Amino acid sequence: MELKEKIEEIKQEVETFSAKSVDEVEAFRIKYLGSKNKIKDLYAELKTVPNELKKEFGQLINGLKNQTQEKFDGFKDSIQGNDSKSNQKSIDLTRPAEQIALGSRHPLAVVKNEIIEIFKRIGFVVSEGPEVEDDWHNFSALNFPPEHPARDMQDTFFIETSDDGDRSKEMALRTHTSSVQVRVMENSEPPIRTISPGRVYRNEAISARAHCFFHQVEGLYIDTDVSFADLKQTLLYFAQEMFGEKAKIRLRPSYFPFTEPSAEVDVSCTICNAKGCNVCKYTGWLEILGCGMVDPNVLEAANIDSKKFSGFAFGMGIERIAQLKYRVGDLRLYSENDIRFLNQFKSAH
Repeated sequence: MELKEKIEEIKQEVETFSAKSVDEVEAFRIKYLGSKNKIKDLYAELKTVPNELKKEFGQLINGLKNQTQEKFDGFKDSIQGNDSKSNQKSIDLTRPAEQIALGSRHPLAVVKNEIIEIFKRIGFVVSEGPEVEDDWHNFSALNFPPEHPARDMQDTFFIETSDDGDRSKEMALRTHTSSVQVRVMENSEPPIRTISPGRVYRNEAISARAHCFFHQVEGLYIDTDVSFADLKQTLLYFAQEMFGEKAKIRLRPSYFPFTEPSAEVDVSCTICNAKGCNVCKYTGWLEILGCGMVDPNVLEAANIDSKKFSGFAFGMGIERIAQLKYRVGDLRLYSENDIRFLNQFKSAH
């Protein structure tokens, strides 16, 4: 058979070939494009062709090789596409997905939000203010006398002092969120009903029971004819919403510069049902907050007529409430970002 006839024969085989599987495509590659393929044999026979015809036959063989390569590439793409569709069809869409690791709210955020929601239900609105405060809003407007120990460096982080020694120009990290209440009183007309959650700072040694920063929620209610009975009923409502409807409270006389009279508030121990345990030191009671009637001097400092209006204020540490709710005994755990500790609160809302 002459070389030209062999080229035409192989060309017909290539053009009429069809494949339905990967194995058939691979067999096609080996037969026509492999290391010992039919087209390579044609190149070997090119030596027997007269010199004047070698160029013509060489072009025919090269064209056949290119045509065969294109045919193979087309089969390969078609088979791979079919396999891909087959794999897609084999996916079980009813199979449960792999679980994605979700984060959780910080326990202090959970407790803060719960406190806010409780007081929102009885008409309190949330107010916020700066964490760096001047002496007036942090101390003087709250009836702190100049010689009060809280002004001393051992309790307060002072960050700037005026060169002329004017204490009124001193700036400090706020020691309580009562400074926010002063700003609310200065910029609002009674009736005022607000709570002020936020971070506060005290210059204290860090231990399991104390930290240089912690979180507070303070409340303020000012209107006509506000009484101590209103304060007690508000705090009883809070205690029963936070710790359960069986919770009881008691008030003990205390002292705060910005309230008069003042009291400390205890809640019946939820761990032992007020029977006495090591958590409540066998008293059946746990201290949760401080409160009192707003001192007339504080009202007057904010340009509120103390003869017409009265009010009550209260403040609690969020860490303290969280400690009672989750029985966390070490305050340092809240700020160390230990994932093992935080993972325990994934179920918290």
